[in-house]
Amino acid sequence: MHADTSSQHASGGGTQGVNAPHLQFFVFALFFIFGGITSLNDVIIPKLKELFTLNYTQAMLVQFCFFTAYLVVGIPGAMLVKRIGYMRGAAAGLMMMLVGCLLFIPASSNAVYALFLFALFVLASGVVIVQVVANPLITLLGKPETASSRLTFAQAFNSLGTTIFPFFGAIIILGSLASQSADTLSGAALDAYRAAESQAIVNGYLGLAVALAIVAAVVWMFRNALKGEGHQAGGSLAGFDLLRRPRFALGALCIFLYVGAEVSIGSLIVSYLSQPGVLAIDSGAAGKLIPLYWGGAMIGRFIGSLVLRYINPGKVLAGVAIGAIALILISTQSSGTVSGYSLLAIGFMNSIMFPTIFSLASEKLGARAADGSGIINVAIFGGAVVPLATGALADASGSLALALALPAICYAVICGFGLYARRPAPDYADA
Repeated sequence: MHADTSSQHASGGGTQGVNAPHLQFFVFALFFIFGGITSLNDVIIPKLKELFTLNYTQAMLVQFCFFTAYLVVGIPGAMLVKRIGYMRGAAAGLMMMLVGCLLFIPASSNAVYALFLFALFVLASGVVIVQVVANPLITLLGKPETASSRLTFAQAFNSLGTTIFPFFGAIIILGSLASQSADTLSGAALDAYRAAESQAIVNGYLGLAVALAIVAAVVWMFRNALKGEGHQAGGSLAGFDLLRRPRFALGALCIFLYVGAEVSIGSLIVSYLSQPGVLAIDSGAAGKLIPLYWGGAMIGRFIGSLVLRYINPGKVLAGVAIGAIALILISTQSSGTVSGYSLLAIGFMNSIMFPTIFSLASEKLGARAADGSGIINVAIFGGAVVPLATGALADASGSLALALALPAICYAVICGFGLYARRPAPDYADA
């Protein structure tokens, strides 16, 4: 998932491994929380869409505001981490996430959609900072030779978060959708309805705020645990020259398109499954099926890690991209159970896309790998742009099935990159 994308442009220089297994537990908690928070947007979108009688374009502003944080905060966040260090950087990110959660209180009491969007942007800004620090931090907390296994284990917690959070979020947030509808009300009655119904969102995020406060306090207690911490030098624009390399530039584009496609589909699951021609279920029941989408990605990651040992990664990437396109076609050209579950199965195809695109794009970057990771972090902005365009297509066409053509085009480009990158990368003089 996109939440796996912890940038490594704050990767340490000379810091030695720290034997602190008790601290590892809380870093695993970071992966779990920020993975879950990102996928929780899929539950909030149908809720806010109903409360504020939004069209799909307006509803997708949730993802636009959330993922715009990657563009705005990604590089400044990395510079902050370089300045204050991993542990203090993680604490700063967690506190920003906490502030974002608390901003849902005034958003609810005032019942203003723009305030919800601002709260989501602040929350996402904290997520970005935590992601900038999380991967290199977990590699430092233990023996260097076991760093890879710790990182894989941590990313499993990330996937667990994306699977669990939407299920309970659907119960807490969507479960309260009243029999009354916002589009039948006006004036003071509408304001009161919105304030009362959005309280369910507040309750969910207040619970998150408590958890974030606990984790932030523990991380702060160990703020001096990493001795001799070192960071790479580099300006704020370091890495953009890498876009002159076709392989890396195409890879960055595919990260943009992949995150956009994945987020677009996840955002539409509740509305899509609720349609009479698909599963014809209410929002609460549809929300509880979101974990199948993200859970498929979690299972696919474990299977994919084995497959990628024996089959060319470029060919595997092209194969799963074709699989995703096929599932979109099956879903949009069928009805009932087949239509609903073929859409959810796309999560399984998504599973290996991000790490495979990342590794193929970054191949033979050498000493420039950290710079490349920074650019990839900015490319996650696709999660803002593609869903908004998909929502606009749904509004213009009046069809969610037709709107899914845009994610299908994204997967087609990814397929092309997989075939292109199946050959070894060229050697670079400055690598």
